[in-house]
Amino acid sequence: MKTAVFSLYLSVLIISGCKAQPKPGFKVSSNNNTLLWQVSGKDLKKPSFLFGTFHLLCKDDINFGSQLKSAIQYVDSVYMELDLDDPSTMISGLLYLNMKNGKTLKDFYTPEEYKKIEDYFNDSLQMPMMMFQKAKPYFLMALLYPKMMKCKTFSGVDEEVMSLAKQNNKQIAGLETMEFQSSIFDSIPYELQARELLKNIDSLDKYRNEFDTLIQAYKSQQLNAMEELMNKSEFGMEKYENLLVNYRNANWVKQLTEIMKNKSVFVAVGAGHLLGEKGLINLLRTEGYVVEPLENK
Repeated sequence: MKTAVFSLYLSVLIISGCKAQPKPGFKVSSNNNTLLWQVSGKDLKKPSFLFGTFHLLCKDDINFGSQLKSAIQYVDSVYMELDLDDPSTMISGLLYLNMKNGKTLKDFYTPEEYKKIEDYFNDSLQMPMMMFQKAKPYFLMALLYPKMMKCKTFSGVDEEVMSLAKQNNKQIAGLETMEFQSSIFDSIPYELQARELLKNIDSLDKYRNEFDTLIQAYKSQQLNAMEELMNKSEFGMEKYENLLVNYRNANWVKQLTEIMKNKSVFVAVGAGHLLGEKGLINLLRTEGYVVEPLENK
């Protein structure tokens, strides 16, 4: 399940030999089972923080610990994948929703396959398929995720972080634009996206169980378990991991090395972007920073 809809890709690495110097008041965790990490050392005057989000969760399951709240109060700015506080982000999302070159979903399916998808959207999702004729199939897959959840009220962890940031009068910024994210999905063949959409609908019960297991691992902050689940998942798109994850991580680190010199920031991105050899934690350590797990209860 190495895709951007869940944005989730994980592993644990050894801390560099540099001795940690945590900000007084922030308690370092005794293990790596946490979604909250502190970045310090090198040329930083103040520490910054990384937090792994989950893009869709039952609202009642989103509970922030005291150290996370303190971290947001402490920093100067909050950075997310997209600036969700900017109305133009949503407007751009609508502009870049559709496939290029006049392509429609019917171009990628037999009449029988298209009827199956049309019936599912009309009947199960109660969304007229006519609204999505030209939409990128990858974006449509995101509409299936609420059907995999065991609650009726959802929220994005990202949105809840943004709400907390606004309560604390923090500046909110994005590491990417909607135009850039859309260009990524234009780089993945629409034919492949269409196959994955149909596969998800055909195997929804299987994916529902897999998705629930992943959510439980996220809620318990078992990062190794999350990585293991994602590595063996059959959600697809593994071929495009570099495009969806690794290249973006490298670009974010390049930005953050400049941003963190001048101010303390709280970086909230999909949990899968944090760990692994090409994840944010290891990339920042490679740049010479001390990156430590913080207790997050």
